[in-house]
Amino acid sequence: MDGFFTWSMLATYAGATMATGLLTQLLKGIFANMATQLLSYVLALILLLAAAFFTNALTLESGALCVINAAVVSLASNGAYDAIKRARKRK
Repeated sequence: MDGFFTWSMLATYAGATMATGLLTQLLKGIFANMATQLLSYVLALILLLAAAFFTNALTLESGALCVINAAVVSLASNGAYDAIKRARKRK
């Protein structure tokens, strides 16, 4: 593995979900006036579109699917964060 992330990895469900979660937590303080769920969706969409572009897979059809897939990635990222938060409260 050459680095932490590759564009091919970010194009996968797991890679996009992990990167979305990390970026959301890093940037939510900067974008405090924006709802965290909306920030998460915007970041997921940007990541998926960028990954498709840099892997030469971006077409009109794949771009349209990125809009839908970003919602799935965002929801998964938000759910993972909520699960971690609940687990920490139980300890």
